[in-house]
Amino acid sequence: MPRYYRILLFCTVLAFFSVLYVFSQLASSLETEGGFPERRAQRSNSRSDISGHKVKKVPGNEGQSEKDRNGRYTVDKPGSVAQEVSRVEPMHLAVVACGLRLEETLTMLKSAVLFSSKPLQFHIFAEEELHSGFTEALESWPATFQTKFNYSMYPITFPSENAKEWKKLFKPCASQRLFLPLLLKHVDSLLYVDTDILFLQPVDEIWNFLSEFNSSQLAGMAPEHEEPRIGWYNRFARHPYYGKTGVNSGVMLMNMSRIRAKHFKNDMTSVPLLWGEILMPLLQKYKLNITWGDQDLLNIIFHHNPEGLFVFPCQWNYRPDHCIYGSNCAAAEQHGVFVLHGNRGVYHNDKQPAFRAIYQAIQQYPFGGDPVGTLLQPLEEMLQDASHTYCGRVSHLFTKRLRQSIGHLQAGSQRRA
Repeated sequence: MPRYYRILLFCTVLAFFSVLYVFSQLASSLETEGGFPERRAQRSNSRSDISGHKVKKVPGNEGQSEKDRNGRYTVDKPGSVAQEVSRVEPMHLAVVACGLRLEETLTMLKSAVLFSSKPLQFHIFAEEELHSGFTEALESWPATFQTKFNYSMYPITFPSENAKEWKKLFKPCASQRLFLPLLLKHVDSLLYVDTDILFLQPVDEIWNFLSEFNSSQLAGMAPEHEEPRIGWYNRFARHPYYGKTGVNSGVMLMNMSRIRAKHFKNDMTSVPLLWGEILMPLLQKYKLNITWGDQDLLNIIFHHNPEGLFVFPCQWNYRPDHCIYGSNCAAAEQHGVFVLHGNRGVYHNDKQPAFRAIYQAIQQYPFGGDPVGTLLQPLEEMLQDASHTYCGRVSHLFTKRLRQSIGHLQAGSQRRA
């Protein structure tokens, strides 16, 4: 008989723990299905902490942010994009700023915010001494425009074993863009632009190119030149480059998930290499032959992997080269300039007054002002003074698309009023 009692006792204990297990599973499922939304949000934030460390501002603590272990600041403004992102996925825009590029970068960001419709997430990589300047300026913008974006600050970061070599490549910090897929692992797609970019129409339009990528394409850039007779790569390059005239990396649209996953063909080994594996060997092989630093490395990569590149027309990366020797961007002649690229410092010297006029007009435009009276009309007056230059003679290409964007901005201001 004692043996039967022991069996009965064992069965009773087993049944008891089984019941406890069932109740614990039921409670867990209730929590997951919405019983504890705050705890679910915390888990979501924890995932963000691993890759992005988002620090949200809360009412009563505006102006406060925290710095993560990588030295990065992230600021989300209450009641704005932080809430909108749950309904509309933001457009991710990255820029790298070093030296005297603070004001130029802020003007670029201003042009993005002015005309875009969807929310923006800025990823700003900058030297530590520039971080406070960015934060103070962006936080001083009017609340109606702050609702259109969030931003994250990051330190300049290169692989520790080769940091000095990457930093001195072409221009200080320029090669940082090569490492964005490895640094922003939580970001699926991204638009990278140089600091000297100005958006003359909504960022939404170039962002839409992502949906036009075929299954092989993972990045989008514009040609370096339209006219081979004045092209640089086809006349002077001592390394492989994409297509007939190469591509310009000042505006680069990236599906970074595909970049991280792809194995790239190359001329260093018969084995395709991942993005993080190919960069340093490529630099070691070609560092004595490249002139334009990271842009040359990108040209080499896509020379061997042309199926991975989506090429968009020149009006999406319009530079002085497109008008300095006469107009040679047919797409801009037809549709106008969409994205202006003031390379070679033309925003800050007298060499191309038409480019400088556009920069100054956007820089000086007061948020919330009449976009016709305080942006378009002053710009058209300044462009008249540039008519003695080739680029000034085609100034109507600069204002054609901008006029449409200003019309949308004006309509939006009236709706808010």
